[in-house]
Amino acid sequence: MSVIRLLVLGAVRQHGRAHGYQVRNDLEFWGAHRWSNAKPGSIYHALKQMAKEGLLLAHETAPSPAGGPPRTEYELTAAGEEAYLELLRASLRAHDQRIDVLTCGVGFLVDLPRREAVALLRERVARLEAWREEVGAEWTPQDPPAGWGHIGEIMRLWVHHAECSAEWTRGLIERLEQGAYVMAGEGERSVEVLPEGEPNPFG
Repeated sequence: MSVIRLLVLGAVRQHGRAHGYQVRNDLEFWGAHRWSNAKPGSIYHALKQMAKEGLLLAHETAPSPAGGPPRTEYELTAAGEEAYLELLRASLRAHDQRIDVLTCGVGFLVDLPRREAVALLRERVARLEAWREEVGAEWTPQDPPAGWGHIGEIMRLWVHHAECSAEWTRGLIERLEQGAYVMAGEGERSVEVLPEGEPNPFG
């Protein structure tokens, strides 16, 4: 799973068309440069690479009236839309995603219809519960805890993480079922993360 691809495709998609600096500002405002590999160089590289792959369409713009250089604006192609949604769905359904992948998925959750988002999250809970059972049955030593040594802490960590993650996911499902957030197909919502010209307070 490519975190940078999901982040960049999602950020471009929110605006319809966006230039690299706008994408970078949005991702920095979300703090993505701190919890993922979304550094400036990787953002611009991802934009250019995905344009070469046909996932993004590049538009050359005229120089700004203030004398700045022309910017390249990007928009998702049909293939880019398909790739974005595939990455987003995968980030939400799997029980073993890294926290940066899951964070991306939650950040773009509202791009899915409510029913689909709930179904993906229910799938995630089922996988977490199955993993919790597997750890208990196949991986946890049967000796008394004192005999496990510090290796037993690994199994405790896995079990605790699975239980906490499932609990959080159930809470999100409940909030979605109660109508939280404006999901895809439910009406207009703001796409502005950081207005043009507004300094990033977290940069």
